[in-house]
Amino acid sequence: MYWPFIVYAILAVSIAAGMLLVSHFVGPRHRERATGEPYESGVLPTGSARLRLSIQFYLTAILFVIFDLELVYIFAWAVAIRELGWEGYLGVVVFIAILLSGLIYEWRMGSLDWAGAKGRTRS
Repeated sequence: MYWPFIVYAILAVSIAAGMLLVSHFVGPRHRERATGEPYESGVLPTGSARLRLSIQFYLTAILFVIFDLELVYIFAWAVAIRELGWEGYLGVVVFIAILLSGLIYEWRMGSLDWAGAKGRTRS
């Protein structure tokens, strides 16, 4: 019953292991001093790569991904608008209303405020 999956799993693992073994035995073995150093675009790095960034960068990126992913659903709705009719239209209106309420919530909570606590004024 599960034998096709088991055969597939065995083949996948054996191919991956075989590729790793072949690359280990056939691959180049040079140990120059510059081999382990980072190098990008012909410029040697200066300073540390471990920078402390504000949480606002991460929060903005996550919000962008969340709200940008919703665009995929709206685009799919726009492609199928004729087949969906009014029921699909009401569904996308509810969907956009939920998105707008989430955006307003994020805005009210200060997630989009880059001025920080010092620049905010209570209203």
